[in-house]
Amino acid sequence: MKDIVISDAVKYIGADDKDLDLFESQYIVPNGVSYNSYVILDEKIAVMDTIDTRKTDEWKENLERVLDGRTPDYLVVSHLEPDHAGSIKEFADKYPEAKIVASAKAIAMLPQFFEIADLADRAVAVKEGEELSLGSHTLQFFMAPMVHWPEVMVEYEKSEKILFSADGFGKFGALDADEDWTCEARRYYFGIVGKFGQNVANVFKKIADFDIQKIYPLHGPCLEKDISYYLNLYKIWSSYKPEKDGVTICYSSVYGNIKEAAAYLFNKLKEYNTECSLFDLARSDQAEALEDAFKYSKLVLATTTYNGDIFPCMKEFINHLIDHNYQNRTVALIENGLWAPLANKSMEAMLNNLKNITIIKKITIKGQVTNQIKSDLDELAKTFND
Repeated sequence: MKDIVISDAVKYIGADDKDLDLFESQYIVPNGVSYNSYVILDEKIAVMDTIDTRKTDEWKENLERVLDGRTPDYLVVSHLEPDHAGSIKEFADKYPEAKIVASAKAIAMLPQFFEIADLADRAVAVKEGEELSLGSHTLQFFMAPMVHWPEVMVEYEKSEKILFSADGFGKFGALDADEDWTCEARRYYFGIVGKFGQNVANVFKKIADFDIQKIYPLHGPCLEKDISYYLNLYKIWSSYKPEKDGVTICYSSVYGNIKEAAAYLFNKLKEYNTECSLFDLARSDQAEALEDAFKYSKLVLATTTYNGDIFPCMKEFINHLIDHNYQNRTVALIENGLWAPLANKSMEAMLNNLKNITIIKKITIKGQVTNQIKSDLDELAKTFND
């Protein structure tokens, strides 16, 4: 276990999983992921969530070391997703006197995952704003439905001013990964939680007046400095507003002409010093492309007409945009088709499912990238820069 010092009373007992290749069987995690769990030691002892069964043995060792012979009084269950709740039964069997504290929805769902002896007597269903005193530490509970499951709650510890944020403020990567927090946290947010921006915003309303000095998520590092930076990013992300003015270009190209056009536009934008990114959807991680689509204010979709429709990887990407409630952006469309170009029409029809999407330009290529097409791309780059 990475040696993490939190405080005399609050201890980290989670584990890194560096062998995991795909988080939720879809998100590439080259630096693994952490499963976070915490213990609050006071007159009463509360264990804050468990972890994935992949690391149960390590978690149990960490827990027993921190307990140092004491017995926990409570297991607080913020979220029932198996990467956090996978070790609940192991805990419940080992500590039969411990109460299981969770939302009413979580308690109702627990039997769908585990058979826990005497659950009816052990379960404590907490309500919105209810408090649990451990001694000098007090937990206050706030429901966070659909962030990103219906049973989720977060906890605010009043003495040390800690927000236990469940999946909120999480990040891909093991705790010792040497990488930028913002990039992988953004990819995590829009991949895992981003569809439910309004639900995230509702949680912010509940905790708006709290003095939050530390944020302890269920994935990623404990956040203990510059808390306003993280809170502000989440407010932007949950509002579906662009984080930065810039352009994401996503393309799919069969024989290289769309690729040439996308690269030409990218380089022209660079000449204007426009912040931009470029993704070949057939070869790039689409979660990275999705992340940048949400990061920037403008998006270019460029693809080949294929079987009277859109090239498959572009259709997949637009479906990701739809699934994650992409909105409030300016979009340009580029298609290629020799005899019956239909990609722009199909892409526009799909984008009509989204809110506040403004299509400012549509460009049609019929084969090679001609000087006229380059002139159209020059005009588009200038429009984006104005």
